[in-house]
Amino acid sequence: MEFSHITVLLKEAVDGLHIRPDGIYVDGTAGGGGHSAEILSRLTTGALYSIDQDPDAIAAVTERFKGDQRSRILQGNFGDMKTLLNGVGVEAVDGVLLDIGVSSHQLDEGSRGFSYHEDAPLDMRMSQSGETAADLVNRLSVGELSRILSVYGEEKYAYPIAKTIVRAREEQPITTTLQLAEIVKENVPQKVRREGHPARKTFQAIRIAVNHELDVLESGLQGAFELLGVGGRLSVITFHSLEDRIVKQFMRDKAQGCTCPKDFPVCVCGRKPQMKILTRKPVLPSDEELERNPRARSAKLRVCEKL
Repeated sequence: MEFSHITVLLKEAVDGLHIRPDGIYVDGTAGGGGHSAEILSRLTTGALYSIDQDPDAIAAVTERFKGDQRSRILQGNFGDMKTLLNGVGVEAVDGVLLDIGVSSHQLDEGSRGFSYHEDAPLDMRMSQSGETAADLVNRLSVGELSRILSVYGEEKYAYPIAKTIVRAREEQPITTTLQLAEIVKENVPQKVRREGHPARKTFQAIRIAVNHELDVLESGLQGAFELLGVGGRLSVITFHSLEDRIVKQFMRDKAQGCTCPKDFPVCVCGRKPQMKILTRKPVLPSDEELERNPRARSAKLRVCEKL
């Protein structure tokens, strides 16, 4: 299947980087190359490093930007961005863009095991290596599964779902997406089933756990901050509240100045803001974009600048 991905908040995210034609930029989550292409369209003598851990994405952007001397492709996890860039001699950049979450290609390619709409091996690995979702659901205890579903999926019925997973795997291993989806369906009330697919939160939670997405996000944000030169910008798109909370708190912490009590006559902590937040509230997709791409409905963009 050809790698296809509808790029979300394309203009807004790239505008946020305030591209310099001769600058050095990083697209840490290249996917099908939508944001990368927009950044390249604004460069003259600059350079763009497009990173992705998915071999399908790497193949797609390598083909898409073949022959473009401004484009460099790096396979790896954006959480290791600083190491990847330092490894090719880049110590500082002018901007970093991160589009967090699963791509349209990964959702639509049934064999990747991200979707609860069709039967496929229970995989969910963005990198196509390491522990699969099937490995995880067949190994973890009721308590561990319940915690993952509750924390990463904000699933109200985490414990009964986890309990049934463990009971079901005693009879036979859970190896397909529809096996897992059916278990979830059995453990949520009828009213929840009418509100959307009952397995959505469970699949989100397990995908996050398989790919260590929240840990990767935290290390990626820190790596981006360390790479950015003064005046460099970080533009981040998230798709659910857990991610957005991490990005929002990271930017707030970096923008925090003096922490001395208000009654101190002078500052003694010496803390100065390291970043300036440029989006007081997150930028959301327009009505026109949502009409074209309903999957963009939960997207939020936040932008900050290094001081």
